[in-house]
Amino acid sequence: MPYKVLVVDDSSFFRRRVTDILNKDPNLTVIDVAVNGIDAVEKAVSLKPDVITMDIEMPLLNGIEAVKQIMAKVPTSILMFSSLTHQGANATLEALEAGALDFLPKKFNEIAKTTDDAGSLLRQRVVELAKTKGTLRRRTTIRAQTPRTTAPTSVTNSQNKSAIQARSPLRKSKVEVVTRDIIISQPLKRSSGKEYQLLAIGTSTGGPIALQKILTKLPQNFPLPIILVQHMPAAFTLAFANRLNTLCKINVKEAEHGDILKPGCAYLAPGGRQMILDGTSKSAKLKVLEDNSEKIAFKPSVDVSFGSAAKIFGGSVLGVILTGMGSDGREGSRMLKGRGAKIWAQDEASCVVYGMPQAVTNAGISELSLSLEDISESIIKEVGHG
Repeated sequence: MPYKVLVVDDSSFFRRRVTDILNKDPNLTVIDVAVNGIDAVEKAVSLKPDVITMDIEMPLLNGIEAVKQIMAKVPTSILMFSSLTHQGANATLEALEAGALDFLPKKFNEIAKTTDDAGSLLRQRVVELAKTKGTLRRRTTIRAQTPRTTAPTSVTNSQNKSAIQARSPLRKSKVEVVTRDIIISQPLKRSSGKEYQLLAIGTSTGGPIALQKILTKLPQNFPLPIILVQHMPAAFTLAFANRLNTLCKINVKEAEHGDILKPGCAYLAPGGRQMILDGTSKSAKLKVLEDNSEKIAFKPSVDVSFGSAAKIFGGSVLGVILTGMGSDGREGSRMLKGRGAKIWAQDEASCVVYGMPQAVTNAGISELSLSLEDISESIIKEVGHG
């Protein structure tokens, strides 16, 4: 039986266009359309679709508020359509935090080079989201039980981080008293003796919320630099990095060419470009490069960043592959493991899409499959900081 889709948009032209594209897949059928957020909530409850495609800007009730009500009443896989602007990026991130699982640019020429390619990508995304229905309610319950971490709005982010540091002073170990302006020169050890100098995380579909859950639990004095590769358009990565920086105790920034890796700082690969590690393990820095190659599908690519990390840090890397469609990260993880690094994967039950983690698991590269709820604590213990 085909998956049922509800198309929500206040534009009749766009509703028809999305409907025509989705109905070309025999595994999908558009069962109805909704013209605003209120209509969307009512039809979600009565029709119980497998997937909803949702516009953000609509009359009466916008897409973000509609997502919140739908997830509270009848949890459903939701794909947001967004504009590639700073305002659109922030609104989309709010929708993802409210419970939407994925997003695509509303202008199809921004999705792919041809209309056929854009339609194929849209159908693929919707089918993958439809498959999550069986585990969506369990993840929604976990989300509701996890308190949202927010920084006080009356102080700046740096003031908030200082207040957190004052409440939780650094432990007096030899490594942890190193200042942020000094690169880690002495690897940190866990009880088993494994040494780490870098934490590397790669993800795609479902990644924004997964990264938020993990990074907000890391302590301000986390002893390693972190590289983050999230498949995301160029217009989104700066807004996403700024949002994470507000929510997290560690520092988070969009990576810039020439950044020197520092402990307690996470560097998010800019959308549309490649982030490569350069230098030496004691003074590693980032290169952010334009990439016009058609051989590499993802920009940024987990494979590219992880592969460069293997060359600089060898086995002193803890690599984590999170939820995402496809297999990006498998070959980069293979290179890391070949140098002695540890690779972990998010487990199937907690993934939005079990593609990237499955790729490294099935290839025998990952040594652990962990629930999203357990990854932060496991990382902290693994690097000898817990």
